[in-house]
Amino acid sequence: MSKPFDLELFLAGVLTGSYVTRQRHLRQARIIQTEIAKRWHRETPWLWQRKHVTWFLEHRLNRRSNATRYYYLLTARLLARRLERPWVFKCKAKI
Repeated sequence: MSKPFDLELFLAGVLTGSYVTRQRHLRQARIIQTEIAKRWHRETPWLWQRKHVTWFLEHRLNRRSNATRYYYLLTARLLARRLERPWVFKCKAKI
């Protein structure tokens, strides 16, 4: 039996800000992880490619408000920073 992937531990080195901000990033990262795992069966961020996160941002959030999409974009950038990948995501949200 394997342990579930701990996103809180994974993001601990790059999470900054207030307690509420850190909790929001963790909650959103878990949602991103769940949706990517359902669609592509990739359980951990180490297995993700840029196209997986882009798919989430473009297709799973297409009916959400601009503010929601912007906050998920910030979480996606945080994930990319933690993975040390040079991913750039375009923001379609008008904030």
